[in-house]
Amino acid sequence: MTEASSASTSAAEPGSAEARERGVTPPAEEGGSGAEFDAASERVDRWFARRPALALAALLPIGAVTPLFPVEVGVATFALGTLVVGMAHGAVDHLVPLRAAPDVSLGRSIAVVSVVYAVLGAAVVAAFFAAPVAAFVGFIALTWLHWGQGDVATLAIAGVDHLPSSAERWLALVVRGGLPMGVPLLSHPEEYRLVAEWIVGLFLVDAGAAATAVDPLFAPAVRIGVGVGMAAATLASVALGYRRVRDGRDPGGWRRDVGELAVLWAWFLLAAPVFAIGVYFAVWHALRHVGRLVLVDPEAASVASAGDAVGALARFGRDAAPLTLGGFLVVGAVGISVPAGVAAPGDLLAVSLVAIAAMTLPHVVVVAWLDRRQGVWRPGVGG
Repeated sequence: MTEASSASTSAAEPGSAEARERGVTPPAEEGGSGAEFDAASERVDRWFARRPALALAALLPIGAVTPLFPVEVGVATFALGTLVVGMAHGAVDHLVPLRAAPDVSLGRSIAVVSVVYAVLGAAVVAAFFAAPVAAFVGFIALTWLHWGQGDVATLAIAGVDHLPSSAERWLALVVRGGLPMGVPLLSHPEEYRLVAEWIVGLFLVDAGAAATAVDPLFAPAVRIGVGVGMAAATLASVALGYRRVRDGRDPGGWRRDVGELAVLWAWFLLAAPVFAIGVYFAVWHALRHVGRLVLVDPEAASVASAGDAVGALARFGRDAAPLTLGGFLVVGAVGISVPAGVAAPGDLLAVSLVAIAAMTLPHVVVVAWLDRRQGVWRPGVGG
């Protein structure tokens, strides 16, 4: 929250002065003040980011025992998380240009995003049919990028002070996105490999071909390289942030960053990969993006600034409902089209992941556009 003097300055200028100091540009505030945006931003960060992070930390003892359970427990957890919030978090993309750019009409917003989804989504599915192993690797890399992208945006909007340059934010992206994608390869390679075989196996009629095809991805040298790279990137990011604090930056954001990194390292080292990703997707990544979308919707942001979390979520849910259903239809369409068919829970998870991959690429494009509008990767520039 701003102090009275900065709040009055914010109200007199377009957007919030505090948000601009954070290195992000707030959305157009139709009739709202900068102080109102700051109130909404603080509450959204608490509801959709800080409290879920504490919840994930509280789940660490449960995560630690999940490697003892059958992988089907993880599959069920992933399905539940996707059903509750995972699929919905990208289902308002068609309204993002409308709400984040005052010169974009509703028709143009829907039309452009629909074309992006149709073209890029079809290209992803075609890639899985043509080269399933390469497509799987591409999906991991894309998810690494996107989950890091989402966390950096959350930190920037929350006003952390230790990531003032583009280079430091890109390093944070590598770390934040790499924890869910890279650490399970180090700690639980067997289950990670199983999921890869399930996905690749959807597109290969020979049941044994998938195991052979993914062999190079799980070589010891690959796992060691990922583990060393992730450890080095994490230490570098933490050290650079600490140096910024020593130079006079606010230490609160750095402490938060370090605390969240510790929770994520522990979570993905301890928990079984499918279970870990299922919980993270719903509790961490999706909720943070929902919070960001609340802030770019003037009506939802106004409700949030008044402290009404249920009202803000209800508005988001109303907007997301139609295309959330559409996302599940995409899952069904992929399931019908794969050559190997769907006969087991693992196949259902694999089909869901391929469908999510098809929706992730266009979603990343929309989010990247929003990042650019808000100046996430160029601190102090946006709009």
